Amino acid sequence: MTVDNREVTKTTDAGTGQAEADEPGGVLSVRYRWISIGMCALILLSAFESLAVTTIMPSVSAELDGQSLYALAFAGPLAVSVVGMVLAGNWADRRGPRAPLYAAVALFIVGLLVAGTAPSMELLVTGRLIHGFGGGALTVALYVIVARVYPARLQPSIFAGFAAAWVIPSLVGPFVAGVVADTVGWPWVFLGVVLLVVPALFMVVPAMRGLSDSPQTDAAPWSTARIAWSALAAVAVLVLNLSAGAGDLLRWVLPFVAIIALAFALRPLLPVGTLRAAFGLPSVVLLRGLIAGSFFAAEIYVPYLLTAEYGLTASMAGLALTLGGLAWASASWVQGRFSDRLDHRACLRIGLLLLGFALTVVLVGAMLGMAAVLLIIGWGFAGAGMGLMYPRTSVMALQSSTQLNQGFVSSAISISDAIGSAVAIALTGIVFTALVPMGGVWPFVGCFALAVALWLLGGGASLRASVSVPGAGASTAASVA
Repeated sequence: MTVDNREVTKTTDAGTGQAEADEPGGVLSVRYRWISIGMCALILLSAFESLAVTTIMPSVSAELDGQSLYALAFAGPLAVSVVGMVLAGNWADRRGPRAPLYAAVALFIVGLLVAGTAPSMELLVTGRLIHGFGGGALTVALYVIVARVYPARLQPSIFAGFAAAWVIPSLVGPFVAGVVADTVGWPWVFLGVVLLVVPALFMVVPAMRGLSDSPQTDAAPWSTARIAWSALAAVAVLVLNLSAGAGDLLRWVLPFVAIIALAFALRPLLPVGTLRAAFGLPSVVLLRGLIAGSFFAAEIYVPYLLTAEYGLTASMAGLALTLGGLAWASASWVQGRFSDRLDHRACLRIGLLLLGFALTVVLVGAMLGMAAVLLIIGWGFAGAGMGLMYPRTSVMALQSSTQLNQGFVSSAISISDAIGSAVAIALTGIVFTALVPMGGVWPFVGCFALAVALWLLGGGASLRASVSVPGAGASTAASVA
């Protein structure tokens, strides 16, 4: 998803030069078959785990008495994944992607084992943090492998495979995870993924033997400042989450301090002017974080509402996520297929309307006790809106970049995505905890109302979002953000 600010240009050149004269064949030809299948399998398992946890976490939280840590179980992995992204990208620039890949998979597995055997919510969250860190590094390592191993003509095809690997779990993952949790128990949602990750890694290993781990004479230096800023951002998000359980005074002081620290930490990681919604690329990056926050902050509470207040099983509540995933994939295909008729602004406007409609349905539906089926169907519109907007914000960002800063811009979009989601989920956790004494649906109503507020801010940012002159505003040195 994200890459270090040198990664795209440097690794693409290396991969193209290495394999430009390769024999004809596609990503499933003899030379690339197993590494292609293995990498897509790793992406698929990572996506499945992410979606599965959203389905089963209400049951897990109830069994482990971990309601106060519910939001942290989602926001924490997103926050620490940013550190994994930055560190893996820098490591890969210095010594190639082999070592970062192995380390990322090892952390991913350890985290799943800790979560799957956790006797308490605190230990489960610890496992989530470990494999969230590994998951962020894993995606970056796989992207670098694509640049190093595949010729330029095959790179679009393998990235299409990655996209498909995300779509499939969105269609069946929530339901499968719900069935597993309802039958053999929720720990096997984590442990079952471990059993599949190892074979997937072995498919990739043979292709790694030709990649050197020795630093080159022109190897990139360790970007300690960038790593430190990403770590500060992660810590700020974690503090924001934990503030919900603090004492009366700290409950209000800690969020303020965490948000200030986060703003300073993000300045060097995002284009200049992002936090003040400057025209062009900065607003595109900001918009990505706001729509991600609005969507995911509401999504984690949709199945929670359906199980806690409507009495649905985890597998039935997961249908809302399945419908959202199907709508996301369909809308994404539509915007690509009719790109000549749907310009960037049209996709953003339609997407925001669809997302806003879905948020209104779950908000009003929770307040009025509407039928569960209406909430499930309504959430499908949120997926459709995201399917229109997500690809277009990525395209707008890349069209605003040059070969010299494509890595930084790609990284900025992914960091905004992850941090925006993590902060939004942390804030909903604070709201949920504050409204629990009211009982009933009101904690959920508060969370959905916050998601609507973020959606409104996203609507404002969309008015200033456009394709900038390539390279404008994409500096890594942010004096004002």
